[in-house]
Amino acid sequence: MSENKMNRGLKNRHLQLISLGGVIGSGYFLGTGYVLEKAGPAAILAYLLGGVIVLCVMLCLAELAVEKPISGSFVTYAKENISSTWACGVGWAYWITWVAYVPSEMIAAGIIMSNFVPAISQLWWAVLFGLLVTAINLFHVDKFGESEFWLALFKIVALVAFSIVAGLICLGLIGDQGYLGTTVLLGSGGFAPNGYWSIILTMVIILVNFQGTEIIGLAAGECKEPEKSIPIAVRNVTWRIIALYIIPISLLISILPWNQAGLDESVFAMALANYGMTGVASFFAFVILTAAISCSNSGLYGAARAMHSLARLDMAPRFLGEINKNGMPSKAIMLSICACWAVILLYSIDPDSAVYTYLLAVSGFTGAIAWISICWSQYRRRKMMMATGADRRLKFRTPLFPYVTLFGIWAQVFCLVVMAFTPDLQEALYAGVPMLLLPMCWYKLRAWRRKAIATKAVVH
Repeated sequence: MSENKMNRGLKNRHLQLISLGGVIGSGYFLGTGYVLEKAGPAAILAYLLGGVIVLCVMLCLAELAVEKPISGSFVTYAKENISSTWACGVGWAYWITWVAYVPSEMIAAGIIMSNFVPAISQLWWAVLFGLLVTAINLFHVDKFGESEFWLALFKIVALVAFSIVAGLICLGLIGDQGYLGTTVLLGSGGFAPNGYWSIILTMVIILVNFQGTEIIGLAAGECKEPEKSIPIAVRNVTWRIIALYIIPISLLISILPWNQAGLDESVFAMALANYGMTGVASFFAFVILTAAISCSNSGLYGAARAMHSLARLDMAPRFLGEINKNGMPSKAIMLSICACWAVILLYSIDPDSAVYTYLLAVSGFTGAIAWISICWSQYRRRKMMMATGADRRLKFRTPLFPYVTLFGIWAQVFCLVVMAFTPDLQEALYAGVPMLLLPMCWYKLRAWRRKAIATKAVVH
């Protein structure tokens, strides 16, 4: 069960698109309307600010992962550089985040398929996609990487195609509306119709959408030549995420008035339908289906690696740290998917269940805590290395240290403070704090109990 038995089968191209798989889920295509509805055209700035925070976190993660490329990375980094108790809380909270989020993607995929094939309920479609994602994750890691590469690539191609068409509509080359310019963009109350504070509020929501980029770190123990592939992946993924959000959404809001956006349907399909392309709804339904499966795929990967890391660090049952003959943490994968199925079952019994809503809200808090933990670990690690001069041996260094690191930490702390004082976002905070603190209390109590037993044994 040593770390070197993990199968290093992920190529550089796999690594880059695995994290995109977790970021561009069905929420991107369905939830963008909510962001535009709240902030109007100013949502573009919210996406830019969110992208800067992502860049800071990823640069910190790259330094840690290149120095020590292991599976389940940031849980181990937190244990070594912060504390075991904190690592236990962060690891379990992160696992719960994906266990709650992956079923929501499966259910979204089930809803789409039930529209095409009404005879089969959305629950059975969700279970079918759950089985598919499980099978992919249990194969050799290179097969998982290959499947995620093509699923993510399809989403990218769809967004590029939308951007080209939307750009041509803006220029008046498609449709009979003529040259649009900024007519639609600024025509319904200006750039920030709901005020500039809405940028901050939507940025907090957007950071939830960006969660998944840290999967690069979780995959570090299974990629070839991590010292080369991780820095490249971090740079490319960060700029691709910014480009795949900023460019399509900027063009979207240039052809669709922001006050027409909402959660009723995909705003991308709605925007094109306004210009006579009514047949694209089915295409975007398929894109959303692909996005949901891809996000479930990479999310389960992240959950399983986090659980495997917790088990290896004696923060979860040890059998979950076992690796099968394919070099995969199969038991951690099975536990994660069983937990996902339990959430799907809960949803099927009562779609309006408070427990289901509670679990889904967790990701808003726990994702931010995982990112803060990455930056905090890198800050403390670099400080310790600088004290001994060991930092000169680093193959990749986070630039502008400590400013980049501290900005990554405090920007997210600020977001958590905003959540605490925003009624619509408080639920995520109230749901997330117990998920962080309960594992920490359990770990601390177990440590005290073990110490008491050991002391008693010595006395006797």
